[in-house]
Amino acid sequence: MVSLDRPVAWLGSYPGGVALDDELVNKVTWKIPNALALVGSKAGDRRNAMTATWVTQLSMDPVLIGIGVDNDAVTHRLITEGGSFTVNLWDATDTKVFVKFSKPATDDGGTLNGRPVRAATTGAPVFDEALAWIDCEVRHTLELGTHTLFVGEIVDAAIRDPEGRPASSQDTRMKYGGVKRH
Repeated sequence: MVSLDRPVAWLGSYPGGVALDDELVNKVTWKIPNALALVGSKAGDRRNAMTATWVTQLSMDPVLIGIGVDNDAVTHRLITEGGSFTVNLWDATDTKVFVKFSKPATDDGGTLNGRPVRAATTGAPVFDEALAWIDCEVRHTLELGTHTLFVGEIVDAAIRDPEGRPASSQDTRMKYGGVKRH
């Protein structure tokens, strides 16, 4: 809650008439613990994977997974055109992989950015090194400002390392969320 007894830099106006400092909003939203995953996508002959932090289960029957994807991302276009995505969970002790997937991936046919992949049931890429992966067919999309929420139903999944601890946003110095800087 913002105290009106102290000076605040009024950089943005938010619902309810309360104005908040954009830097404060960024710092607070960066504290939200999120899954850290590689989201795979495919449309036609084009494959990609990107680092994602907005991943969650939305329903138990059917099992639905939601991912937030920037509207300008290559992955957004590929999911929209291809109708599917994968969520690849990575070991918390190997988070350097996420930096490599902050830009569109290089695809040599057998790897994305040098990491071995294969086609999941939907055709979207899954990583051989992932602790676990989920393959989803898109059932719903919802445009939400800068991002689109893709809701997918799980059609296939696997666990490679049942003892591994999946990475979260708290395991890296990467920060994603808050107010988009223009």
